Amino acid sequence: MDVREYVLSAGRAVQDMVEREWQPLSPGELEQRLDQAVEEILEADLMAKLKTQPAPAVYVQLLQSQANVQVQPQALQTTTSSPPEEESPELREPLDTVESEAVKHIADLLQTSKSRARMAGRARLSLSHTVLLSLTLLTERVSYRSVSRRFHLEKGNIHRIFFSFCERVNMLEERLIRWPVGTEAAEALFPFTSPEKEYEEEQQGVPQILGVLGHTHIPIRLPIGKHDVESAVPEVKRMKKEAHPDSWLNLQLVCDGKGRFLHCRISKGSDVDRGSAVLDKLKQHPELMPAGSCLVARAGYPLTAQILTPYSGSLGPREEHFNKTLQDHFHILDQAVASLRARFQRLRYLDIGNYDRARAVVLTACMLHNVFLDMGQVVQGEVEKEEAVTGEEVGEVCDEGVQRRDAISDLLFKNTDSGNT
Repeated sequence: MDVREYVLSAGRAVQDMVEREWQPLSPGELEQRLDQAVEEILEADLMAKLKTQPAPAVYVQLLQSQANVQVQPQALQTTTSSPPEEESPELREPLDTVESEAVKHIADLLQTSKSRARMAGRARLSLSHTVLLSLTLLTERVSYRSVSRRFHLEKGNIHRIFFSFCERVNMLEERLIRWPVGTEAAEALFPFTSPEKEYEEEQQGVPQILGVLGHTHIPIRLPIGKHDVESAVPEVKRMKKEAHPDSWLNLQLVCDGKGRFLHCRISKGSDVDRGSAVLDKLKQHPELMPAGSCLVARAGYPLTAQILTPYSGSLGPREEHFNKTLQDHFHILDQAVASLRARFQRLRYLDIGNYDRARAVVLTACMLHNVFLDMGQVVQGEVEKEEAVTGEEVGEVCDEGVQRRDAISDLLFKNTDSGNT
């Protein structure tokens, strides 16, 4: 193997290690930091002089400016008649959004959380501004440099603040993504076919649906060390020919009829799981499924008494009708995923090579998705069919699941025939 390939691989590894804990400053950011340091030195020198020379107006003004916690250190006022300096116009525009209901609500959630850990970052940034900055990075496809200019912070500092925010939000997972139980579960159930036939189907034994199980892929930057340096084929051509499984994250979800996430599991692309985590959870806690209820999932997921999947292979009218009925429910999950991507644009591609940090960002987006839904703020994204996710592979099958699916499909088909006659 060429020595240059070894050097290239080692260089990538070093770059990834540096990016995890420290972001190098660009020339503009270095100049900004130097200007800030000079400004602080000049201000300290002037403050020392003012203590020995009585000048009430300027002195009071400087004390007020020093006590006022802001994102960007304020420029020193040189006149004695003007009031204390306010925040710059560039910062005032996003501050109007801080008063929005969403930012307030998320800030309140973090305030009331059990964790009291201090947000990372050297800048004295308020919690509201931290939430706003992090939402900006999640909802817009902007670079750290662009956010740096908008919030007057160093790129490396923004990097630390954002991931600290994600880690703090992740601590609320059990509170924001939870499986409904009791009365809450009963209220989450929705009919197998239509609300008009709900009572009739319930009397006949057709179950109600608690949620839709499925998954999607979140593309990420390929982690260092996963590149095939032994191959003589150029890297770009290899990536186009066949994507590496760890170049995306598997996001497995269960959502209710309103698109709210009840379950979320994030794993590496090479870790292929088709509902085994959910199935194990239901086996250990059967009380999580209300009587006469089920989950529905696409082909490729296990067919059990709790999880119903479509028929595959040669289909008759009865099987086709059952599959068409399920397809209408699959659209609920497709729309929820589309809304997730539409609101949190960064999920379209995560330029993060570290799995733990990429996972934290995706989990944060899923949790905030529920927060926005609970607040009534719904974003309708355009559903994109993903061939890798909607394949026709056959999953694990158990006899109890086959019997229940056949019984339900018989009832649905009989109801269709009686309705046509």
